[in-house]
Amino acid sequence: MATGTKKRIGVHLGTAGGTWTAVNRAIEAGANTFQIFTASPRMWKAAPVKAEDAAKMAALRKEHDIGPVAVHASYLINMCSQTETVRENSIGAFRGEVERALALGAEYLVLHPGSWKGLTRDEGLRLAAESIERALDGVPWRGKDFKVLIENTAGAEFSLGGKLEQVAELVELLKACAPVGVCLDTCHTHVAGYDLVSEAGYAETMGMVEATIGFDAVKVWHCNDAKAAMGSKLDRHEHIGEGTMGAEAFRRLLHDSRFNHAAFIAETPVDAPGDEARNVGVLRTLAAG
Repeated sequence: MATGTKKRIGVHLGTAGGTWTAVNRAIEAGANTFQIFTASPRMWKAAPVKAEDAAKMAALRKEHDIGPVAVHASYLINMCSQTETVRENSIGAFRGEVERALALGAEYLVLHPGSWKGLTRDEGLRLAAESIERALDGVPWRGKDFKVLIENTAGAEFSLGGKLEQVAELVELLKACAPVGVCLDTCHTHVAGYDLVSEAGYAETMGMVEATIGFDAVKVWHCNDAKAAMGSKLDRHEHIGEGTMGAEAFRRLLHDSRFNHAAFIAETPVDAPGDEARNVGVLRTLAAG
């Protein structure tokens, strides 16, 4: 991870022209951390990372103190699918995600656990843990600065991870076999019914985070305002300060010393050129004041 002590604020970025170009995009956006896809999030198979791309990324990151880097896994991956072929494809795809993230020197790989439709929640948890363990089997992750981050979800029916307890249970199941941590998404948390907006609600929600996941396990916050209402279970991201959460919710989170170790990465819409820099700038302003 980058060694600078200043708060890590960034954004999800494109990689056209090579994965290493994301570092330049981060610099242009005023970010000192970022997230990328290492392949199309809508495809099962992907080419391995080119050694020259990884070398360029490492050199640029070191020069500009950019990090940590998070890779977001493909949206197709469903580690707890009731369908064996989908699950097998997911295991193979996730193994590829791990291999590419390690090749790039990324610190984090963010994963949505999947949907347990057709199963019980407990069966879904067990399958997700087993599938992740299988995907990591034989991959040389030990000794690396690398973690798989389980991301909480918006709480849609059958979606694993809509409740903090589910995220905590999966992390606990994985601890023996995987380098694991947590990514919390502000929009997902909000629309799943957890209050991050009011002062009292924020305190209550953080009490739940502490009791289930623990603050230290949260390595990344995806900072996204929400288009939909709290508790709606609709995962629609909005620009920081322009949605149903509002700017003050992000100011409170950014000033919460219990997350001084975490990176804050926006996945906000790109409706016009410069939107990445605009949202990073808003987060930086809120963190400063």
